[in-house]
Amino acid sequence: MPMTPELRGRVDQIRNYLYGGGFPNPVLNAEQLAFLFFFYLVEGLDADNELRAQATGKAHESMFAGEWKLRNPLNAPAKGQETIPAERLRWSKWSVLAGEPLVRFVRDEVFPFYAEVADRSAMNFMEGARLSIDEPTVLTQVVSLVDQLRLEEQDADTKGDLFEHVLKQIKQAGELGQFRTPRHIIRAIVEMVDPKVGETIYDPAAGTAGFMVAAYNHIRLANSSVAGVHAVEVDGKVQQRGWGDRLSDAESAKLQNGTFFGNDVDPAQVRLATMNLTLRGLPNVRILRRNALTQTLDRTQKAELGLPLDGFDVVLANPPFSGRLDRDRVVDEVKVGSSTATELLFLKYMLGQLRDGGRCGVIVPEGVLFGSTGSHQELRRQLLDNNRLEAVMSLPGGVFQPYSGVKTSVLLFTKGGTTERVLFLHADADGFKLDANHDTPVEPDDLPVLAEAYRVREALWAEWQARDEEAEWTAKWWWADAATLRANDNNFSASRYRPQSRAQVEHRDPLVLLDELKAIAEEMGEEIEELAANLRESAS
Repeated sequence: MPMTPELRGRVDQIRNYLYGGGFPNPVLNAEQLAFLFFFYLVEGLDADNELRAQATGKAHESMFAGEWKLRNPLNAPAKGQETIPAERLRWSKWSVLAGEPLVRFVRDEVFPFYAEVADRSAMNFMEGARLSIDEPTVLTQVVSLVDQLRLEEQDADTKGDLFEHVLKQIKQAGELGQFRTPRHIIRAIVEMVDPKVGETIYDPAAGTAGFMVAAYNHIRLANSSVAGVHAVEVDGKVQQRGWGDRLSDAESAKLQNGTFFGNDVDPAQVRLATMNLTLRGLPNVRILRRNALTQTLDRTQKAELGLPLDGFDVVLANPPFSGRLDRDRVVDEVKVGSSTATELLFLKYMLGQLRDGGRCGVIVPEGVLFGSTGSHQELRRQLLDNNRLEAVMSLPGGVFQPYSGVKTSVLLFTKGGTTERVLFLHADADGFKLDANHDTPVEPDDLPVLAEAYRVREALWAEWQARDEEAEWTAKWWWADAATLRANDNNFSASRYRPQSRAQVEHRDPLVLLDELKAIAEEMGEEIEELAANLRESAS
């Protein structure tokens, strides 16, 4: 059953009830709902595992087998009783409680029980988890509303879409400047990078796992029969989804257990990502809680963690913008000049994580394209001279609203080789109204056309070479060769190379000019901070 407006309305009802009940933090509410979803669904998963074991003749022990030692004596059915059957930890058993007994039982028994269960799984997404909805009336009502969602009747895609609808309410940036990436932007990047079944896919700043979910959907759609493709409506837009019915058993197992890898420094994001993937049928994907910029893994550690030893086939990411690290904490493998800016360090890190021939699609703030510091220039030189920078796609200003108005672009490159020419793509519209909320679907949308342009870029190169240079160029794509880029200080700004008529040269879009001025101002601020840091170091 696809996600319907009625289902969305029920989730909104829960969110509104939490907000009105004194729980206004959307990140915390999303996490708490994720836990409740999991507690609800795991009972059915345990029953499925039992039936599968019976059918195959394999041994199976329910997670609800045995006794549970009570953490709070007040939860004992009788005075002096220290244990209860673990069966009592099933949602169907404790969700009938109400008020203070419900809060006490969920807080002191349910959360600790599932923390022990999660500790035995691929990823302990319950580490440090606790019940935050501790107001008895609110928790009673929320548990009842979750129960009414009948999640067991929904397929994995719908469960995931429901969870995404909860995540969408998170409208604040993280401390390091990390923003929830709009899902339609993610889908466009994934379509352009085109990950294949059998490849390894890595997101070093996984957030809520948006890139991994999109790559999973992309691969399944590419491996579906006509009958296995269906349409769903998400955020007011129709998407094609596929069941992946042409995948062999071995390919399905590889897709579910050996394809996706990720990190995030924020434990709350790790928990949300793990829940998002679990609800979509990817419970064995392990999102590591680590800072890739301050911690390294040697080959032995990678082998122990089941990570590819020679790099990933695909890297997809929207790393944090605006954050800065203490210089002493930055590991050598990600250093580029003296920069401590996370967007530069992550870009350097991703270059090192790709295997030769591996492909990357990464969102960067506009300043990365033309910043004049030594670190900016050195990183762009490495992209041009030691790799193949395939394309730069300029996104509309405001695409990251309501989190930030920062102007961004997408870099698409392949590890190794040397860049001969770069395709520049320019999006004026992304299918959603570019206002403060950026959530109203509109008709104008350049992303599908630009994704197709990237797919057939070799044919476009021939078209570009055969063009009449005196004629007006109206397409939203154009090329620049590497020699031209080097002559412009390796500047990757798309507008610099756009063919323009005389009138356009004289009257450039003022919004583009403002975006460029804003990026220059931000860069100046970074340089001042860097200079101040150097002076402080010299004085100490």
